[in-house]
Amino acid sequence: MFRPNIYATARRLTRPTTRAFQTHGRPTYQRFSSNKPPIWQSRTFWYVTGSVGAGSFIYYQAHLEPAPVTGRKRFINVTPEQEARFAAQAYQETLMEYQGRIVPRGSPVDDYVRRVAKRVITATGIEGVEWEVHVVMSEERNAFVLPGGKVFVFTGILPITKTEDGLAAVLGHEIAHQYARHAAEKISQSNLLSFVYILASFFVDPSLLQLGRGMTHLLTVLPNSRACEREADYLGLLFMAQACYDPRAAVGLWQRMQMAEQGSPPQFLNTHPATGDRIEKITEWLPQAELKREASCPADMASSFFGQFRH
Repeated sequence: MFRPNIYATARRLTRPTTRAFQTHGRPTYQRFSSNKPPIWQSRTFWYVTGSVGAGSFIYYQAHLEPAPVTGRKRFINVTPEQEARFAAQAYQETLMEYQGRIVPRGSPVDDYVRRVAKRVITATGIEGVEWEVHVVMSEERNAFVLPGGKVFVFTGILPITKTEDGLAAVLGHEIAHQYARHAAEKISQSNLLSFVYILASFFVDPSLLQLGRGMTHLLTVLPNSRACEREADYLGLLFMAQACYDPRAAVGLWQRMQMAEQGSPPQFLNTHPATGDRIEKITEWLPQAELKREASCPADMASSFFGQFRH
């Protein structure tokens, strides 16, 4: 009686199988692989992906909030306490970076910048912020604000601002960043995109994590920064007008900045809007800003009107 060798059969089943075909009279063989199907062909993968996707969508929607004044919807998942911790660290690092170049308190240029800043800050009515204004000795034509109301103005921008009105345009813009919590918005965007690319690298391809970091910076962080910059231009124009500064000075400021620009990167790779576009939008907003100034400073407007006849 024939008894099959079950051990030999088992060994054969674990080896790749072949099938013979006739090609031009000669046999050829095709090897079949025993690889497992891709992970995305399993039901478990789609159950997990669907659950994570639904949960992420709900989380995203729950953390959407309108920007002040403009009402622009943006994602923020950073609490004021988290933002304060980040601000304290960034402030100390910045002070160390510019150590020895910060203009001393009581000097004429420091008093000048702080006087204009105080006037704009008072007009905004922002509360609960410990403002600090520092002037940095540098030829760099720049100014920036850190979370928590820490404003840094470089002396190199003062010849461009020329007047208090021009300086108010710069400070109004920086104060608007704090008012609208743009720093918290950018941190939140970075957190969200990092989470997306971590998931993609886990479920699809680990190399997507490195690729995602570069694409996040190029395609998302920069355009969103331009949106924040445009919003700060608009709010800053209203703030300087409410502080009784002439909003028309903002147009002159950016025209002088445009003349001073050399070798600027293309608009797509710049966090700031192109200066020409910026001037166009500010000019469009001027009537609204002038109405704001007229409502806030009627006596100042009358003085400006009669002053035209004294020249």
